[in-house]
Amino acid sequence: MSLREQLCEYGRRAVELGLVIGTSGNLSVREGELVAVTPSGVALDRLTPEMCPVVDVEGHLVEGELQPSSETPMHLAVYESTDARAIVHTHSVFGTVVATTMTELPPVHYNALLLGGTVKVAAYATYGTPELAANVRAAMEGKRAALMANHGGVTIGATLEEAFESTRLLEWLCEVYVRGLSVGKPTILTDEQLNAVIERALNPPTFPPRL
Repeated sequence: MSLREQLCEYGRRAVELGLVIGTSGNLSVREGELVAVTPSGVALDRLTPEMCPVVDVEGHLVEGELQPSSETPMHLAVYESTDARAIVHTHSVFGTVVATTMTELPPVHYNALLLGGTVKVAAYATYGTPELAANVRAAMEGKRAALMANHGGVTIGATLEEAFESTRLLEWLCEVYVRGLSVGKPTILTDEQLNAVIERALNPPTFPPRL
């Protein structure tokens, strides 16, 4: 599947799962010095491969007739500062709720470790601006995900599939936290508890063979 076909496939999945509405949200995938990105102003479930523009790492249009997503500067900033090869940005409901009310999403479940632990909320800035790109890059440092104040979420991965699964996990963690608040005060895992999870994952127990 080509990079552009991947954008169409995961764009449709993002819509089907309710992670975006209308023309919100954008995805990109990098190969070498080129980045295929979703276009501006087109609903993700209506994409065709030829609609997806390709830019270089400086943001110059290399291929395609439509304009790249307005969030392309943010994507390129994240590529520059991380090992990401794919990025997913959505306006999911629970992620946006957390992004409008908190400065970070604490680790309410040990699977938060898959995103780097506590998820930071990048300071607010107008979409598509260098300021927002810089804020997201700072919040993403050492992480696989970040939230954007009063905006949405962004995740990275070695592949578009990996970045998309991180988006699903981010939304699940946000939903668990928000729903937990409706019942009581969610318990936050301590560094000691999280380190124990890491230790167990690195050194899984062995069991004696069956007789």
